[in-house]
Amino acid sequence: MTVTTCVFDAYGTLFDVTAAARACAEEPGREEFAAVASQLAQIWRLKQLQYSWLRAAAGVHCSFWQVTRDGLDFALEAVGLADPALRRRLMDLYMELGAYPEAAGVLQRLKAAGRRCAILSNGSPDMLQAAVASAGLGDLLDAVLSAESVGVFKPDRRVYELVGRQFGCAAAEVLFVSSNGWDAAAAAGFGFRSVWVNRAGEPIERLPWRPDHEIGDLTGVPALAGVA
Repeated sequence: MTVTTCVFDAYGTLFDVTAAARACAEEPGREEFAAVASQLAQIWRLKQLQYSWLRAAAGVHCSFWQVTRDGLDFALEAVGLADPALRRRLMDLYMELGAYPEAAGVLQRLKAAGRRCAILSNGSPDMLQAAVASAGLGDLLDAVLSAESVGVFKPDRRVYELVGRQFGCAAAEVLFVSSNGWDAAAAAGFGFRSVWVNRAGEPIERLPWRPDHEIGDLTGVPALAGVA
């Protein structure tokens, strides 16, 4: 079955989740933060993911903005920083994450070849719209789908079902792209053709399913979608 629709996770896949900490560390007067910025970014991302999974498992949903803020609070305490102004600045910067360098070009190739392109993310709608606008990707996307609309985070099947509901396509027509190994695996289990963008060279997740493809960045996506 031909791929008609290419669906991308947002954070870590199209948008660089380390960009907020990196940009903040480069601001004047941030020397103390700069010394721990890389460590904080890693902890922040890990806790953001963990809190989304735990809330989904417990059935206690909240916005992804809240999950992101809770993860940052944990990370700031972990690196020994208690600065409300720094916290506000990092959260503001998270609304303006830049896209990876190859993202726009890949989306342009897919659109030129007639593929529909969308985001499917745990992110809250306002977060996603802000990131899309900041990165200048709006004209390249046919839809921005948020888990918020079903009140649960990925990898719950109800989130992946949003794609078929939006586009009226079969799961096998969808090429799903994520930098999260667990997300790519769960999407394969749902029935999507799944691509894991393994930017960090991590081991495969030990889950019941495996992604169909593994690549190092987004540049390999068009070929996997049948675009020459």
